[in-house]
Amino acid sequence: QVQLVESGGGLVQPGGSLTLSCAASGRSIFSIYIMGWYRQAPGKQRELVATMAYGGTTDYGDSVKGRFTVSRDNAKNTVYLQMNSLKPEDTAVYYCNAQSVVTTPTRYDELWGQGTQVTVSS
Repeated sequence: QVQLVESGGGLVQPGGSLTLSCAASGRSIFSIYIMGWYRQAPGKQRELVATMAYGGTTDYGDSVKGRFTVSRDNAKNTVYLQMNSLKPEDTAVYYCNAQSVVTTPTRYDELWGQGTQVTVSS
């Protein structure tokens, strides 16, 4: 079984920075096509933050372009989210996402982490 374990959330002041990490753990992970982050604020739908494909192609939500950077270490099955110039409206639960996870002998279409809270407030 594969699990996504997130870390790095917390409280930060407006204008500050924070880095999230998410590691896929489990036996015999061969590859993960897309890894990334989504977020959900209270009363709102879950939305795309940023994703990165295995080959490096990235996709960002409009509200975070130019401020957030997604990266990944394929050898470690880990994805990172560097968040700069944080705003109060970035406050949300951030969820790690993995798509097309190939293991031996199971392939998972999509997996989600448990979520980590990010609060931007003075």
